[in-house]
Formats: sequence, C-alpha cells, structure tokens
Amino acid sequence: MGVGLTSARTIRLLPSSQLRLLSIRLLRNPSLLSTTQPVSTTVRRFTAIPAMASSFKPEEARLPTALQPPVPPVSKFKIALCQLSVTADKSRNITHARRAIEEAASKGAQLVLLPEIWNSPYSNESFPVYAEDIESGDGAAPSYSMLSEAARSLKITIVGGSIPERSGDHLYNTCFIFGTDGSLQGKHRKLHLFDIDIPGKITFKESKTLTAGQQPTIVDTDVGRIGVGICYDIRFQELAVLYAARGAHLICYPGAFNMTTGPLHWELLQRARAADNQLFVATCSPARDASAGYIAWGHSTLVGPFGEVIATTEHEEAIIVEEIDYSLIELRR
Repeated sequence: MGVGLTSARTIRLLPSSQLRLLSIRLLRNPSLLSTTQPVSTTVRRFTAIPAMASSFKPEEARLPTALQPPVPPVSKFKIALCQLSVTADKSRNITHARRAIEEAASKGAQLVLLPEIWNSPYSNESFPVYAEDIESGDGAAPSYSMLSEAARSLKITIVGGSIPERSGDHLYNTCFIFGTDGSLQGKHRKLHLFDIDIPGKITFKESKTLTAGQQPTIVDTDVGRIGVGICYDIRFQELAVLYAARGAHLICYPGAFNMTTGPLHWELLQRARAADNQLFVATCSPARDASAGYIAWGHSTLVGPFGEVIATTEHEEAIIVEEIDYSLIELRR
C-alpha cells in the first residue's frame, strides 16, 4: 500500500521558496513517511521552521536516518514506458492506452508506466471536463477502472501516469498505482504545480484549476519499492532524497515537459536524480503533437543508478521495454 504524509492545513505551493520549505520539512521528519501506514490513515502535523533554515542552520535541514534498503521481491524485471499520443477523444485515449499496456505486457513488461495527463488534452480548460471522481462510482472513472482491470487481467504493476482527478470541490493531477491483483496500491497527487511565464515562449499556470497535493508517495510493489513524482516534482531534489532515504529502488516520474524546458532540463534532471541517489529513475511523457495548445517534449527515459541513460524514445509515439537490474544499485553505492 502506498504511504505518505498529510498536512493538517492547506499548503499553497506556488513560490519556489515555499516549495523548498515543504521539501525541507519532509526531510526533517522521517516519521512522516512511514512504510507501515496506508496513505489514507497517515496524518501528521508539520512543525514550523525558520525561513532559509537550510542556509543558516544546516542542522535544521538534516536528512532522516536512511532505512536499510529492503530486499526487492525480484532482482531483475522489465519495465515499459508507453509514450502515447493524446487526443480530445477521451474514449479513444482510454482504448489506446489499454492496447499499449497489453502490448507492453506481451513483450514481458512486469511494470508499465504511462504519461502525465494521458486521457485529456493538457489545458486548464480540459482538466475540469476530463476529470474523474473515483469515489462516486457509476462509471464516473473510466480511466481509473481501465487501469485496475488491465493490471488484474495482465497480472502486472501499473504506475498509471496521471489524469485529472476530482475530489469534492478540488481538482488534482493524480497518479494511481495498481498492483497485480488490480487493487489500488497508492496514489500521488502532484505536489509542485507548474506555473511558468517565459515571454515570447510559453505561459501556463496549473494553479488556475488544480490544487497541489500534500503528501509524497512511496509504494511497495511486486517489482520493488517505488517512489512517485509527477513532472515538476522532479525539479525538487529533496523529494528524491527522501524517497531514497525511505528505501526506494526506483522513482517514476510521468511528466510532460514542454518545448522550452524539455531540451534544457528533462534529461538533465532525470540523470541528476538517479546519480544523486544511486537508484533507477523512469520517466514517461506524452508523444509530441505540434498542433496541440501545449506541446510535449517527449523523450521518455530510463536512467540507471550511475546516471547513465539506459533507454530513451524520441518525440513520436513509442513503447520501450527495458530491463532493470537492482544489483546495480548496490554495485554503484
């Protein structure tokens, strides 16, 4: 079951200084990321720390004592990164993703990773229209239901990219993780919302429609302990360090970097997170659509614990299936 922490108050994650403070709070409190409590029942309160504590009081930002990494249930397995084209037709997107998952499983993949926002166009106008409420039932969450069914029938683990999720009056950018029996193992709501304004290039503010998540997510699966982040979450190394300290073997980041940030930072950040923590990092982007309002960079990638690129796509739709060998983690460390 996925595990994490929940703040007792709402956190507005817009200025980078506030994002860093959230990450520092997580690092200072190892008990906040228990590996024995389900997500829905782990509720802790943050204690206040002074601004810029990491600069002026390094001890305030010290890392949690690292757990002895758990022995993974498998030493080697195949992961699939499904870089999918996305259209305005939600039913088509769901059917297309289901076929890709089946193709990946037929090639031996035991873990399948999907892109960020794979069932909907990536726009603030689309998020409310395509959002799914997994609690309401009555067919209100067809993307979620498909992922559960696919995991169960194919007996694979699925890190389901992300979809817009409706919960009460809020919308989230949410990744659902399913076990081989089709059960929900955890869910990760994007912690760091992507607000960007580069004159003459790109302006996009997720915060116009989405609410930031409030808890990291680390999940014990049939293919090892997996930490999950979504897109902009990869820019905050403290989250990856926290996952490593809690014994993660692999961090999965579904993400849709754009044509400005993608060529500059996408591969760089993946390799940095892997090399920093000497674990595996897998990312999955939507395929590039030059006619879309938001154009994804593509280049879904698997990175090894030495920061080496094991496999990557270009920008077109593609499925890559590659082996992860966990013995490399101990070797590199």
